[in-house]
Parts: sequence; structure tokens; C-alpha cells
Amino acid sequence: MALFDTLRPVLHLLDPETAHNLTIKTLKYMPHKHQVDPQSLHIKLFNLDFQNPVGLAAGFDKNAEVPDAILNLGFGFAELGTVTPLAQHGNAKPRIFRLSKDRAVINRLGFNNDGLTPFVARLKFRFLNGGIIGANIGANKDSQDRVADYELGIKSVLGLCSYIAINISSPNTQGLRALQEANALDELIERCLAARGASRTPMLVKIAPDLNDSELEAIAAIARARQIDGLIVSNTTIDRSMPLLSRQAKESGGLSGQPLMHNSTMILSKIYKITHGKLPIIGVGGIASGADAYTKICAGASLVQLYTALIYKGPGLIRQITTELDTLLLRDGFKNIAEAVGTAHH
Repeated sequence: MALFDTLRPVLHLLDPETAHNLTIKTLKYMPHKHQVDPQSLHIKLFNLDFQNPVGLAAGFDKNAEVPDAILNLGFGFAELGTVTPLAQHGNAKPRIFRLSKDRAVINRLGFNNDGLTPFVARLKFRFLNGGIIGANIGANKDSQDRVADYELGIKSVLGLCSYIAINISSPNTQGLRALQEANALDELIERCLAARGASRTPMLVKIAPDLNDSELEAIAAIARARQIDGLIVSNTTIDRSMPLLSRQAKESGGLSGQPLMHNSTMILSKIYKITHGKLPIIGVGGIASGADAYTKICAGASLVQLYTALIYKGPGLIRQITTELDTLLLRDGFKNIAEAVGTAHH
């Protein structure tokens, strides 16, 4: 971690995508460091034992190159991808922009990845290493049947990951978010569950933060009726109504980071209330401290994820968040994370 603290100013002198690729390469040579989390942070969800509730969001390790290095940084779990059946280059560069004054990032990557074949090969290679790993799957930009892409993704990663995340909420693949509409979503989930078959691998759907109340109610109703295992709330936003100070704020793409904290938490809270807390939620968007993570947990998230804040604060942030969470639980008289979930509604 000290190495990344030293490198961070240098990385910020580089183009964001170049800096990201260098970080991935560096992580491949990071030594293993075992660390024990406080018992208060352990939580069982989806029949999985999470040592802490803080995970790395999808988008960082798109090609499953460094999952064990990620876990060794202190994350309770790591979500890999988004991976599509066929390799694709994504959108034209430049396509990642740091909004340093806002502690945010805009990306319009467009599911750039190496495809399922190397992704699956790497999962097979590290399978016996343990740890909780999620596979985030998507559809190719030019696919004639995007739902078939999700079916193939599910069948390919079954047995090699701890859970599967269905990404239908990226704003950077044209038309993808239409799969969140009620009829399309119902068909998607039906076919994805059929592709999962008898496997007990948990399946979650990742939704956007730009949905209105009626859309949220429809998604929640379908999710419960089809008995999916949970929702990931939320992806990046196309909303620019919040005040942004950085000149890059006018770039198109999905906005992540600190400005997303309020809206993503509001959407999370609404989903929790609509489902009466019966549908597990992973809360994502804007987390940069233990207090942020705790806010999402109290709003209804059983687990949380982050990514953008690492760009500005480095991997030491992970231990900071888990330490702060333990302190906040003790302050409020909770023995463990599970007791705090959704308490903002009580």
C-alpha cells in the first residue's frame, strides 16, 4: 500500500487509462498480506461468508487479471468484469476523465475487454485460491441477441465464481439500459435463470441511478417475482444536475465518485423500502469513507462496493473504511453489520 501512496502522484500525471493499466501490472507483483477483519464486520449473505462488507466494484479488473491481489488489499470481495462473450475494443479514446476537483471520474469505455475465453481461463487457474469473487457479465455492442450474450456469460462462469452480476445499466453501450424496462427485464431474468439451471450460484442485477419511482417499483416487483438473489445499486450516472467544478464535467459518459453518493443512496433507500428489506442489496456509488459505507448500510445495503475513491485516496482507504465501520457499529450498539442494515428506516 505504501508503494501505491508513493506512485499515486506519478500516476495522476499520466493519462487515466495508461495509469489504470500500469496499476493492474503493478498488482501482479504485489506480495500476499493476510489480514484479519474484526468479527463485527463478518456477514453471511447468499450463503457466502464475507470477512468484511467492502468490495471492489466492477470496472477495475475487467479481464480477471489480478483478483487475488485485490483481495489481498483488504477487500471482502471483488467483482470482475464487465466481460462480454467476444473481445471488443470499446469506444474511441480518450474515454476516461478525472474530475479531480469533484473527486469523480467520467468514463465512456464501452465494455472494453478481452472476452470470455481468457476471462474463464484465468478463473479456472485461480479457482482453488478461495475468496469471494463475482463475475460481472455484459453484452457485445453489435450483438443481434443481447440476452443470448448474458445466457452464454452465465453458462461460462458457473462454478468458477461466487456470484454473477448482470450488468444492464452501463450508459456507454447504446440501448443497453432499455433492458431495465419491465417487459425486457422480465424476459432477461427468465432466460438468465434458465441458463443458470440447477446451480445455486447467486445472481444479481446491476441497475442505474437514473430511474424514476415507477421504474424502480417495476424492477423490484420483477426481481421478487422471479426470485433473483439481489440487486446492485447503482451503476454510473448520466445526470449532470449536481454542481461539478472540473472542466471535464461536460464530457459524455457515466459519472462516478463523490457526486454520485447522494443519488445512488436515495435509489438504494427506495429499493429497500419497496421490497420491505426482503431483497439483498449491494450499495455502490460515491463511497470514500467509513461514514459513507455506513450510510449505505443503514439505508439498506448489506454489502457495499467502491472504485473511484481509490484513484484519489489509494488502497489504504480500504483498511480505513473497515476500521471506521467497526467504530461506528460499536458507537451505535450493533454487534455486527447485519444488525445495522436498513436501520435508517426504523
